[in-house]
This record gives sequence, structure tokens and C-alpha cells, in this order.
Amino acid sequence: MQVAAQTGAGTVNWVKLILLGLIWGSSFMAVTLALKGLGPVTIAAARISLGAISLLIVTALMRIDLPSMNTHHGRTVWLCALGMGFFTNALPFSLLSWGQTYVASGFAGVCMAVVPLFVLPLAHYLVPGERMTLRRTLGFSIGFLGVLTLIRLKAFVSAGSDFESLARMACLAAALCYAIGSIITRLCPGVNMLSLSAAALLCGAMMIVPAALWQEGVPSLPAGRSLLAVLYLGLVPTALAQVLLVQVARSAGPGFLSTVNYQVPGWSGFLARFCSTKPCRHSFLPPLR
Repeated sequence: MQVAAQTGAGTVNWVKLILLGLIWGSSFMAVTLALKGLGPVTIAAARISLGAISLLIVTALMRIDLPSMNTHHGRTVWLCALGMGFFTNALPFSLLSWGQTYVASGFAGVCMAVVPLFVLPLAHYLVPGERMTLRRTLGFSIGFLGVLTLIRLKAFVSAGSDFESLARMACLAAALCYAIGSIITRLCPGVNMLSLSAAALLCGAMMIVPAALWQEGVPSLPAGRSLLAVLYLGLVPTALAQVLLVQVARSAGPGFLSTVNYQVPGWSGFLARFCSTKPCRHSFLPPLR
């Protein structure tokens, strides 16, 4: 598979990285609010669908076509978009939303600091130029330890909720999903980045919506802050963040992109002060079916 040339970090990518950290850090607070009115899989389906619709409207207005299925190049792009939709959106959003039903949003935010440690070995074997050198390994490890030092152990205090251990494993699994998704994004052949972002969210929506209807049924329209939280999740941490993610991963590589997750716990903890970070206990059972 031909990989697009990597142009390096640069000032623009650093600005995008900081913006992504703030956006993704705010998503944990928004999920906590959304859980007061909707089930976890429904939240994932709603935000991905809203994100897909918004990007499809933008691409239509800008007259940007989605990848063609009539060429080998286009089919390869759609295959990558399918992987991105699953590993960057559908699965991790569901895991995090369900996990936050039983653990505090602070712990979910801390789990994102593990993403660079997952990316490092994956990129070493799969992405040209992303070697797992001793310097990079030490740097990523120090960054992770730095996050734990700043946050201390408060995020790991037990919330005393049901399925807490399983929920924590779900949050860690979401971190692995993000790592895999960033690798797929980097390996995707050259294509318009808005087109790729829209295609990825469209694939994610097609996978998660049937799962949400099967698991939780047709939801009632949430009211108040829960509705606003879902709208925010769809437009900002999903649609806008997807575009920024694709741009940074394609330009600076998955290793650089993964360092955004050192910011996420800090932003998550800071913003969580504005709403209750206690887990929202519902009657939702873990998705065992």
C-alpha cells in the first residue's frame, strides 16, 4: 500500500494538536452529561451520525466527491475509511460511553495517555519512518509518567459502581482502538482529507446505528443539557476532530498525533470541574449479546 509523504510537524500541526487535546478533553464531560438522558451506544451512534451528516453537507457544498468505488485506489480508500470508522469512531466511542456509565470521566481521560504507548510498537512495524528508537520509547514513557504525576492517583480511586473493573478495561480497549485507527489513517492512500473524513464517519455511522437500535432500541429525544451535549459531541469532538485528526496523522504521522493524548487527561480533569464527574448509573447492562 502506498503511503503519502510525511511532511513533518511544523507550527500548524502543533496548533491543531493543542486544539485536538482541548476538544477531546471536553468530550468526556459532554459524555457524562449525555448519559443522563441516553444510553451509551445511542450516544455513540448519535454523535457519529451527526458528524457524518455535517461533513457530508460540507463536502457537498464544496463539491468534493467521496472516493470512487470504480477504481482500485478508491476501493482501497474506502477499505481504510471502514477501518477508521470502526477503530476511530464506532468501537471506541461505544466503549468509552459505556465505560463512563460505571467509572468517573477522569479515569477515562487518563486512559487516553496510554494511546502513545500503543502507537509506538504498531507504528514501528507498520509505518515507514516511525521507528521505535530508545529515545522515542523513553520520551513516550516519560510523557505517560508525567501525566500520572500531574493527575496523581485521584482518577484511580474506586467509584464503587457495578462492573467497574470491566468498565476500566473498556476504557483501555478504547485507547488501543484509537492507536489502531491512527495507523490506518496514516497508511491510507492519498485522497482529499475532507472526503476521507466524511467517508470514515459515514462508515462508522452505518456500523453503529443498527447496533444501537438493537442494543438500546429507539431512544426518546433527550431534553436540556443532555441534548446539547449530544449536539456538541457530534459537531465538535466528532466532525471537527475527525478532520483535524486526519490532517495531523497524514501530515506529521501517528506518533506525533498520539502525543495529543498526554493533553487529554489534563483538559478532561480541568473541564470536569464544571460538572459532576461521578459515573452516571443506569440500568444499562454490559453489551454481552
